[in-house]
Amino acid sequence: MDPQELQDRLEITDLLHRYARALDTKDWDLLASVFTPDAHLDYTSSGCPAGPRDEVVPWLARVLEPVPMTQHLITNVEIDLDGDRATVRALFHNPLQLPGMPGVSHCGGTYEHEVVRTPEGWRSRQLVETMLWSSNPVPPRSPSPTDETSIAD
Repeated sequence: MDPQELQDRLEITDLLHRYARALDTKDWDLLASVFTPDAHLDYTSSGCPAGPRDEVVPWLARVLEPVPMTQHLITNVEIDLDGDRATVRALFHNPLQLPGMPGVSHCGGTYEHEVVRTPEGWRSRQLVETMLWSSNPVPPRSPSPTDETSIAD
């Protein structure tokens, strides 16, 4: 592995860590900065919307603000580099406390990102979250990006 490939892999892994930190600290500007302005985010497997970054990030902010605790753990990161582009697959485990729900809920699955090198560094141009399992889940619903309700409703 040459030094540039090693640096790219470290920077892409750091991008995933910033994504997790942004969600867990509710830093919505940081979350938006993980993605390119034209990015497409798809959370439909967990009953949440898919759409452009500038619609989905504000929706996430509305529904996650009342959630007292999340802890996104990202592991098993696989990166397929191709110059200034890469495909990234990672596993996630997210313990979280949901308003009105007894105990801690858990969910897990995969994140698949298409990332690109930009003048500001590596950014995700597409994210597909695939929820594979959950415990103590909220009953499913099908919100849209403009839905004003929260996952706690």
